[in-house]
Amino acid sequence: MNWLLNNQPTVWAALWSHLVLSVPAIAASFLVSVPVGWAAQRYRWLRFPVVTGSSLMYAIPSLPLLIVLPLVIGTTVRSSINVVVALTLYGIALMVRSVADSLAAVPRDAITSATAMGFSPLRRFLAVELPLAGPGLLAGLRVVAVSTVALVTVSAVLGVHSLGMLFTDGFQRGIIAEVVTGIVGTVVLAVVIDRSLVAAGWLLMPWLRARPRPVNEGAA
Repeated sequence: MNWLLNNQPTVWAALWSHLVLSVPAIAASFLVSVPVGWAAQRYRWLRFPVVTGSSLMYAIPSLPLLIVLPLVIGTTVRSSINVVVALTLYGIALMVRSVADSLAAVPRDAITSATAMGFSPLRRFLAVELPLAGPGLLAGLRVVAVSTVALVTVSAVLGVHSLGMLFTDGFQRGIIAEVVTGIVGTVVLAVVIDRSLVAAGWLLMPWLRARPRPVNEGAA
């Protein structure tokens, strides 16, 4: 506790850096995965290569990817862009399947009704398919968010500033309090982002708030 009180500026700076790396990657993962997942669901011949290929991407070890990726995108190993791009790739690997499955679960009757009402494909997707797939998309995004926050810590091995730096520095100097602070900070940040997504879903999908009344209650 004394270490934490004496090093609050360091901890807050690490927390902020961790957040700055996590949020853009989570957002980019979602924005890229929605059209890719839609294509995989819309064109059946694309589903297997797209979903399987994206899932296999998650099997790539994070540290080698962070080292090799700069050769492809032209950044340095310690660049925050390098970390965000790598995290985005991992997020896409998780999110594409969720998007495809969520869109596939949209009731056919709803799509048919929207088409009969004269909705264009784009309007139907935005006004009907996407909202109805919302709960599944939110569930997938929550998994991506927690995974992304955890993976950011790996970048500390390369010297990228984040809560992971508290792990590496704490282990090197034998300061257990610093290591524990890094672990707790990462968990707390993951929980905060997860709860924020749940709150956003509650605001954006008001139709999910209504709960059916129990049968016994209606009979009474």
